[in-house]
Amino acid sequence: MLTLVARRLLLALPNLVLISALLFFSVSGLLGNPAGMMLGQDASPAAIAELAHKMGFDRPLYMQYLSWMGSALTGDLGRSYATNESVAAALLPRIPITAELAVLAILVATLSATILNSLTVARRVVRPVAAIMGIFGITVPNFMLGISLIFLFSVRLGWLPTTGWAPWSDGVLEHLRHLLLPVLTLSAFYFGSFSLVYRAEYEMVRKELYVRVARAKGLSETAVSFKHVLPNSILPVITYIGISLGQLTGGAVVTETVFSVPGTGSLFVNAILARDFPVMLAVSMLIILGVVLMNLVADLLYTVANPRIRFT
Repeated sequence: MLTLVARRLLLALPNLVLISALLFFSVSGLLGNPAGMMLGQDASPAAIAELAHKMGFDRPLYMQYLSWMGSALTGDLGRSYATNESVAAALLPRIPITAELAVLAILVATLSATILNSLTVARRVVRPVAAIMGIFGITVPNFMLGISLIFLFSVRLGWLPTTGWAPWSDGVLEHLRHLLLPVLTLSAFYFGSFSLVYRAEYEMVRKELYVRVARAKGLSETAVSFKHVLPNSILPVITYIGISLGQLTGGAVVTETVFSVPGTGSLFVNAILARDFPVMLAVSMLIILGVVLMNLVADLLYTVANPRIRFT
């Protein structure tokens, strides 16, 4: 297992370097001279040139990239052009918020999709309802669903807060009240996607010979479904979880904006609006690193879901 982890991480390093270089060069080319953005539109060309020389913006792009990469490896992600705050100091407190939101959304989507589509009791009622919910989750945009949930549960019923975020220090109940609507909004799309993938695989697996043998041994349909069919049907869902982290981060940007959640998504939106290159680059690299690590976790979960699978 450790050999697998080490090999995957080594293979991921060239990809991380290549993608970081592409991001750096493309964003630098699109934004232009950062000195002009830092000084504003009224700055004179001489002042812009002086600041560009002082900050090293007049150096070739490859030298700027190597300098940034060297600093990033030591934990120094630069300073924000908009606030002059350390990027690492602005980013680190927001990572746990987005991570909690993303992990809970994935868990809710995965558990609900697999359990509802595996139930044999009231099959004619539960699974059609799950299918309708899945189609609804896929087709309705995140921002529209989030606004609709706010209108229903916050404005009309008054059960939950409209926006904002409550840390754990404010109490578990208050934290969960602020967390519920963002998690439901973010998990809706993935519930629909996971349901489609899982249901297709489930119907194929339940026709396999070993499943028919399990039924012939007298096992109940529920035992067959959860003990034999589910472990072999969930593998494509695990794969989809691994590759959907990029989409999840994109959804988190919208969800955090709608609900005013102070995570990395809202920080990324503010950085784009302010054309704050260091923050944009840091969040983008965090997303890429998360995708790589999530794919590794998905590979490891394969062995948990199906012990017959072993990586060498």
